[in-house]
Amino acid sequence: MNTNTGKYITGFHKRVIPELMRKLIVYGFFLIFGLWNGAGVAQELNCIVVINSPGLQETDRRILHTLQTDLMEFVNQRTWTQYKFLPQERIEASITLTINERNNDLFRGTIQIQSRRPVFQTSYNSPMFNHLDRDVEFLYQEGQPLEFADNVFTSNLTSLIAFYVYVILGFDFDSFAPLGGNAFFEKAQNIVNQAQNTHERGWKSFEGQRNRYWLIENMFNTAYRPVREAMYKYHRLGFDIMTQNVGMARQQVIAALEMIQNANRQRPGSFLIQIILTTKGDEMVNLFSQSAPAERTRAIALLSELDPANSAKYQRINEDSGIGVR
Repeated sequence: MNTNTGKYITGFHKRVIPELMRKLIVYGFFLIFGLWNGAGVAQELNCIVVINSPGLQETDRRILHTLQTDLMEFVNQRTWTQYKFLPQERIEASITLTINERNNDLFRGTIQIQSRRPVFQTSYNSPMFNHLDRDVEFLYQEGQPLEFADNVFTSNLTSLIAFYVYVILGFDFDSFAPLGGNAFFEKAQNIVNQAQNTHERGWKSFEGQRNRYWLIENMFNTAYRPVREAMYKYHRLGFDIMTQNVGMARQQVIAALEMIQNANRQRPGSFLIQIILTTKGDEMVNLFSQSAPAERTRAIALLSELDPANSAKYQRINEDSGIGVR
């Protein structure tokens, strides 16, 4: 069994099997392999944190290098859920902070967050979340402890990072069970609520339609519930059966897109749908470039309606590039 397959199976257990059964399975697994005392148990994320600082001075870069190390530890060593992940189960992710401006202890820039999920019985990793947040502003002094608590707004920096950690977890768990990520999106929502009195941008409804506030609003808006349910169909009922029946898998992906289409027609302009298309667009071009002509036509129509700004990209499906997901 390859590493990705093992991660999928145990991950699926944690997300779908009732809690008591999951505990019994994990307990038995630990007894068999002698891991009961915690040896070999890791946190939830395997996340690479990178801080870029184009145009900043060498002194600034030294400070940011310290911050990069501290953020790596903050994200990867902290316990974010009630579950115990084995090392091979950890969610693969990356966080890239680009700092464009420094004024004493004040830093401004952007943050790019990406995560991915293995597809069952393959070596392929499906992108789960890909977003560029341009409203990054925080205070930091070299060596400053990175403090965070779920029920207290301690700093904009740690709240920002924790918010996106919970979003990563939410998207991942949604792919294993319908609305399976609710608990993590609720934690992200709690951070948004606590941030309403801060002066930093990105947390409030009136600051724009494409920020952290609206991402979480979409997650719990009943109009977009089918979008989240579609992500379960897309991954668990679609991509995860690719090696068994690729035709049926593509049909499930089409059905997932139709669910998103219906939600978009009822309430167009969703930030959530935009993020999904940004994350999944290239993957779907590759997937449907290998399908039958009628299916390619249907996929192009759905994707172009959902993401008209990138309709030219979806026309590439008809070019039959030969780089499909197998």
